[in-house]
Amino acid sequence: MTNRRSAIKNIVAGSAAIASAQVLSSFNTEKQKPPALNGNINHSVCQWTYSFLSVEELCKVAKDIGLTAIDLMGPKDWPILQKYGLYSSMCYVAAGSSLVDGWNTKANHGKLIKDYLETFPLMVKAGYKDVICFSGNRRGMDDETGLKNCAEGLQKILPAAEKSGLTIHMELLNSKVDHKDYMCDKTPWGVELCKRLGSANFKLLYDIYHMQIDEGDVIHTITDNHQYIGHYHTGGVPGRNEIDDSQELYYPAIMKAIIATGFKGYVAQEFIPAGPDKIASLRKAVQICDV
Repeated sequence: MTNRRSAIKNIVAGSAAIASAQVLSSFNTEKQKPPALNGNINHSVCQWTYSFLSVEELCKVAKDIGLTAIDLMGPKDWPILQKYGLYSSMCYVAAGSSLVDGWNTKANHGKLIKDYLETFPLMVKAGYKDVICFSGNRRGMDDETGLKNCAEGLQKILPAAEKSGLTIHMELLNSKVDHKDYMCDKTPWGVELCKRLGSANFKLLYDIYHMQIDEGDVIHTITDNHQYIGHYHTGGVPGRNEIDDSQELYYPAIMKAIIATGFKGYVAQEFIPAGPDKIASLRKAVQICDV
């Protein structure tokens, strides 16, 4: 099973030895200007998928490719982003986030409320606007109970987010392959939670890879529910590797559909690079999505 936790270990073990040489050979930020991008998509990359690079190395790669942001970074790494003039397009709370122990379980609310309320001022100070959250696993819980519990807990932090101009994003993850038992695994469930909360400061993080696995019908779903979506992740299906013609999704069409909704947020690459030149894979993915 491929997920953020297991993939990080595999990437580090298999790629750390070649990372430094690859970084040096794939780009030179001092001698090259970033390529001109079309400007219709705000491009980002998820840090964990390139964790065989140091944060500083990834920042250099991002600048070279023309990215303006990096996803899924906590406060300890924000100073490095700022050093390179990069934005934290999707933040983790300072204490870290659990995919399995989330807002659908009341017993988690106390810690989660504390963690988010402690992180909000740090985000405001750094100038960041978006933070991720997770439903947690079902553990036998029905949809309605999960919705009620999530809404009850999130209502305790939404006023602070609204006051500070921050947006909380719950990620949609597949429960078929990668995250067995995860509750927020279908767009309608996430949309219903958005409706119950009734706040522009709560959105869904629509992961294209995950929702292709659990739902399919990606463009139609995005078009019909775009008002509830605040952020996007990519990944090749099957396998969560490169988003090129080795997999089933046609990302240029998906990006055009996203643009057609008027979306102004970020699209972050979250594929696990399998090719021999992992930096080239990221560069190509950005080019594919830069419609």
